[in-house]
Amino acid sequence: MSPDFHEIWVYLSASPLAGLTLTLAAYQAGMWVFERFGRRPALNPVMIAVLLIAATLMVAGIDYRTYFDGAQFVHFLLGPATVALAVPLYRQFQQVRRSAVALLVALLTGSAVSALSAVAIAWALGASERTLLSLAPKSVTSPIAMGVSEQIGGLPSLTAVFVILTGIIAASFGTWVLNLVRVTDWRARGFGLGVAAHGIGTARALQVNEVAGAFAGLGMGLNGLATAILLPLLYRLLFT
Repeated sequence: MSPDFHEIWVYLSASPLAGLTLTLAAYQAGMWVFERFGRRPALNPVMIAVLLIAATLMVAGIDYRTYFDGAQFVHFLLGPATVALAVPLYRQFQQVRRSAVALLVALLTGSAVSALSAVAIAWALGASERTLLSLAPKSVTSPIAMGVSEQIGGLPSLTAVFVILTGIIAASFGTWVLNLVRVTDWRARGFGLGVAAHGIGTARALQVNEVAGAFAGLGMGLNGLATAILLPLLYRLLFT
């Protein structure tokens, strides 16, 4: 690399615009692969974008803080995007009202199973107590999960990693699992993805069906609320 080009690269890599550009370009590349190979769930565009961004940061020697100075604009837009999920939910309000009891049972069951099963498996594999506490809120959206993790003594940064991995895995393979157990109702499919895989699962549900997307958004929101209230209470009852 010539000295002049090196100086230009150092300047550009430190610019906030570089992080934003990298994020958008990586996601577009992920979407291209996703569409090019027939929208296969295993080729989730978020997963591809994460891998591309991580590889680029490692090769270029850019630290995460510098990258996030630009990427935080996309992070900010997660709030309005989440609020916008109320639009398809409003359109399906009558179906939501008719399914209220079933949704409540599914929410409590799904929220409990998603936390307890992960913690039980990690405990059986010898994970530390702090890792277990960081893992418990893995199925809710990152801001809520990180806040809950901090309250109960986990590591918010580690929780964020678990949240992303959970969303990618569930969005990639959730459709196959639902087909395997013969869940065909779009309301149930969407709600299950929202509870298990938060925003990434909800985005996947919206790609497939509007009804599924509406119920996924509802599941994501309710699971975040339930986890934020119940998990700290459960921790205090059991460990304090």
